[in-house]
Amino acid sequence: MSVQIVQKSGEGLSRVYDVTIPANDLAERLDAKIAEMAPKMNIKGFRPGKVPPAHVKRMYGRDLMNEIIQETLTSTNEKLLNDNNIRPAGSPELKPSADMDQVIAGKADLTYEFAVEMMPDFKLMDTAKITLKKPVYLPTDADVDEALSELAKQSRDYESRTGKSVKAETGDQVVMDFVGKVDGVAFDGGAAQDMPLELGSGRFIPGFEEQLIGVKAGDEKTIKLKFPDDYQAENLKGKDAEFHVTIKDVKAPVDRKINDELATQLGVENLEKLKELVKGNLAQQYDETSKFKLKRALLDVLDEGHSFDLPPRMLEAEFDAIWRQVEADEAREGRSEEDRAKSEDELKAEYRKIAERRVRLGLVLAEVGREKGVQISEQEVGQAMQQEAINLARQYNMPPQQVFDMLRQNPNFSAQVRAPLFEQKVVDLLFGVATITDEPVSKEELMKEDDLPEGYGDEAQAEAKPKAKAKPKAKAKAEG
Repeated sequence: MSVQIVQKSGEGLSRVYDVTIPANDLAERLDAKIAEMAPKMNIKGFRPGKVPPAHVKRMYGRDLMNEIIQETLTSTNEKLLNDNNIRPAGSPELKPSADMDQVIAGKADLTYEFAVEMMPDFKLMDTAKITLKKPVYLPTDADVDEALSELAKQSRDYESRTGKSVKAETGDQVVMDFVGKVDGVAFDGGAAQDMPLELGSGRFIPGFEEQLIGVKAGDEKTIKLKFPDDYQAENLKGKDAEFHVTIKDVKAPVDRKINDELATQLGVENLEKLKELVKGNLAQQYDETSKFKLKRALLDVLDEGHSFDLPPRMLEAEFDAIWRQVEADEAREGRSEEDRAKSEDELKAEYRKIAERRVRLGLVLAEVGREKGVQISEQEVGQAMQQEAINLARQYNMPPQQVFDMLRQNPNFSAQVRAPLFEQKVVDLLFGVATITDEPVSKEELMKEDDLPEGYGDEAQAEAKPKAKAKPKAKAKAEG
């Protein structure tokens, strides 16, 4: 093929080429494809193998030309990269400059701009010389007792208040009926019957639970409040509302005793077995935190050990993703006190440093993986997708297979699953060659947030600690 490739620009790590694929080359490929297909086709009105090429072209020419264009783009772009010794740092960007309808019709050359960012040329540090300290803490009997006390608290019962102290206090559970109205009209999800609510739990919107302090069984009360401006239901944001509440019962918490009965209620044979289970769970939790901090220490070493130019488009894409998340968090929760003292330019400068770190580490890990031949099999990707489907199915109460089928239809999901698998394989490989020494620490030292390099804002704390599990959201519209 007489493809014409002209370099348009080449600054830093960016390369831009103008590519022209003549229309007659595409036409020749189309004729060759039709000539290959026609003898094998069986079309009504023609003897098998005797379908005229012109008829095939009239019926299938447009679809076949689309296939040829895609094949040609793939082979041309691969050749362009190979001939120019370019290892792309991300997916190249193609901008057609021709009228594609005219190209498909065979009346115009296929012309487009091919923009690509190259992997920066850098030398990996000697990873075999990396030394790391792994913080280690083993659970004590006191930790087990504390965890058992929390289990007992979570399993506690409530008993109706009697005698002189019948009024609800913070920590009590009230059982109630309620109907919520805005502008005198009841709204969907704003009513419930026999609803239990622990006062002080924060389940309902601000102001609701506080106004129930002091109520007793049989009371009727009208609660007036305003929905938050960032409330999830658009029709209720910032609206004044009234809730007519009927108190059915007021119950005080009764702590459970830590004994065999508590163990059996939790599905364990006896208290001794429960203690063993709790201790094992704590040990696993502390070990996961140790591994997380060890990984963070490794990433710090890799970040400090490499300095090179970063692909501009890749950096901008990472920064844009981070900043969008910052803006979304700000809209939902408002700015932190620390961030309110800074201008937007100062905040953007901090988050750009985070983007630079992430891009640099991604390129370093990719290069380690390339040199060491790290591969992710389709079986590993499939297993990870199945696990994600199970997690999502539990979250949304859907059949796992249905969720899995939906995930498989998402063309980007496989790549999203593959990336963390690849990263963890590379990290594990580096752990295998590094010198790692266990360092006993206190529980407080293990569980505290890591200090971050100067200029890294709150967003980077995600790298310093495991993510907490999300709390389940209650369904009633009165709940916040």
